[in-house]
Amino acid sequence: MKVQQRRVASLGEDPTAELDKVPALDILSQITASLASENDLEALLERFLGTIVILAGASGGAVRVLTNSGLEMRLVGSVGLPEDVLKREQMVRHDCGTCGEAARNDDVYQATELRVCTQQTKSDYFGQRCSQVVAVPLKYKGKILGVYNLFMDVEREFAPELLGLLRAIGELLGLALENDRLSRDNMRMSLMNERQMMANEVHDSLAQTLVYMKTRVSLLRDAIVEHDQSRASKYLDDLDCELGNAHTSLRELLTHFRNRMDPEGLLHALQSIANDFYDRTGVFLDFTNYVPDLNLMVEQEVQVFHIVQEALANIGRHAHALRAHLILDKKDGFYEVTIQDDGGGISSGASGSGASIRAQPGHFGMSIMQERAKRLGGEITVGTTAGQGTLVRLSFPAPNGRSEVTA
Repeated sequence: MKVQQRRVASLGEDPTAELDKVPALDILSQITASLASENDLEALLERFLGTIVILAGASGGAVRVLTNSGLEMRLVGSVGLPEDVLKREQMVRHDCGTCGEAARNDDVYQATELRVCTQQTKSDYFGQRCSQVVAVPLKYKGKILGVYNLFMDVEREFAPELLGLLRAIGELLGLALENDRLSRDNMRMSLMNERQMMANEVHDSLAQTLVYMKTRVSLLRDAIVEHDQSRASKYLDDLDCELGNAHTSLRELLTHFRNRMDPEGLLHALQSIANDFYDRTGVFLDFTNYVPDLNLMVEQEVQVFHIVQEALANIGRHAHALRAHLILDKKDGFYEVTIQDDGGGISSGASGSGASIRAQPGHFGMSIMQERAKRLGGEITVGTTAGQGTLVRLSFPAPNGRSEVTA
């Protein structure tokens, strides 16, 4: 470990002795538990830094991550630093002082010569209130992500065992930073996919309707010029009908992309829908769940939720049903979600699978459902039940683990 010359406190003055009393495995297990339970990176960093600062007898701490360019390090969390220092420390060069040494050489650095820090912050904090800086690299699978610092008000010697513990903590924190990055990337990808899906639906449905209406306007104009009342009335009726269909389609699209998933998960969301369905539609909805140990990622739950929501909305709008049944099951490695009703059923020739299934002209919800099913690696089939009602079934592979959704 690289150590610059310092004045070391006597054994009786060393607050790190408290850290030595705490088994390293206990500290690591506490931090690991925090990684598993805390989804808020800022809250995690605050908890992490607060714990380590207290245990190490430091006066403050900070976490810095390399920017995408790799030329700078950005402050992402801190405790115990004065405001004037924080303002200057938000962004520093990747090779700045002790932090740069730790990141460049993948080693723990302890510095008592703090001239560079003083110049960077233009503050008397370094050298007066802070006598020693410790910089520990943050790593994930051998890649340096940044550093974390401990700011000591008294110079002291860190035992090799303690330095090893600080390195291990750096790797755990590196894992937390990487998980946060992946989470943000997944969220960004999900948002892009949703936008692309909406763009596709607008193009495939509303755009085609508008093209049709434009041709009818042209024909209507010709009929008016020619004083052909019969043709003019026909084209006007066509325009009125298609305008209504376009309005219905737009409302369906907006409903799909406005509704959000229940934060308590899919099963709670489905039960909530079942509880409120009669009050909203006048149709009794029974919910039967044969899969209490449902194992889906959040993105998968969202796709299933929207598919079920659209199928039930169709029942409320078009089926003229008295009762419906929602069933969640698992068969031969596949999850099956079935929605059936005792209503009037669907028109002849409409059963089967694929985006060609339409409940009525201008209704585009089924194509959105099929698109969502594809993202689950599954399919949707629609048919008629024995009682002439409609049956919609979603089938998709049950994951063996927490696998990713196919984009």
